[in-house]
Amino acid sequence: MKMRKALAAVCAMALMTTGIAGFGVTSAYADDSASTESSTETEAAGTLMSSIKAAGKLVVGTASGYPPYEFIDTSSSDNKIVGIDMELAQCIADELGVRLEIQDMDFSGLLASIPAGKIDLAIAGISPTDERKETMDFSENYLEADQKMLILKDNADKYKTIDDFKGQPLAVEKSTTQEALLQKLFPDNQIVSLEKVPDCIMELKQGNVAGVCVEGIVGEQYLLADSALAFSDADTGAQKQSAVVLAKGNEDLIKVIDKVIDEHKKNGDFDKWVEEYSKLASDNAAS
Repeated sequence: MKMRKALAAVCAMALMTTGIAGFGVTSAYADDSASTESSTETEAAGTLMSSIKAAGKLVVGTASGYPPYEFIDTSSSDNKIVGIDMELAQCIADELGVRLEIQDMDFSGLLASIPAGKIDLAIAGISPTDERKETMDFSENYLEADQKMLILKDNADKYKTIDDFKGQPLAVEKSTTQEALLQKLFPDNQIVSLEKVPDCIMELKQGNVAGVCVEGIVGEQYLLADSALAFSDADTGAQKQSAVVLAKGNEDLIKVIDKVIDEHKKNGDFDKWVEEYSKLASDNAAS
């Protein structure tokens, strides 16, 4: 009987010890887990530049069909995407010491790809609006241009002021600052929003719309390529800035990008690229 009581006491002590140890292990595991999770969250906000360097490549999203910013060089054997923005992208990749990878997509899909983490940067003549700043960050501006109305030259006398466009169907690239501008200026007009500027020009040429809202630098390419087109004298009263887009919380990478932009502004490269790629885009359209 005494042996049974002693054995029971030993078993009870063993169970208590195991229970205490078990609670201790569980508690320690939970602390480690919480610590790891917290560390991961802390690091996630600022690891884009380090992950780019670790991968050895910079993935830049763009939306071709927007010369001279980005367009397909039809004179090249591989139909390479070239333009002002591609020069800037290469300079940023060089500064980071990595290779450049370009992903081409629709403009609306491009903006969604930054918060989703599908690309590292978006460079496509993108304007840093207040709405966009809520979900993504921007570099300093690298180009600025007037917003203009592109029309058929034969209609130059018909569309001289903004009021002349009221009630007329107008075309614009989807999800752009030009689209927002038309919606503000012409709340009662039919606004035809399309994926690419060339699609908008086609609507204009076919007589389906009275005008296309574009930024001046882009519109110049279509004037050089097609003598039937012209800018309206109408003043939209708006300008558009372009900046590089990236996910929030990467100030270290923004500093690198701003440094590259500042250097190429000071040495006149942006002006040179505008001239060079405007000519190439015009030559491609004429060939």
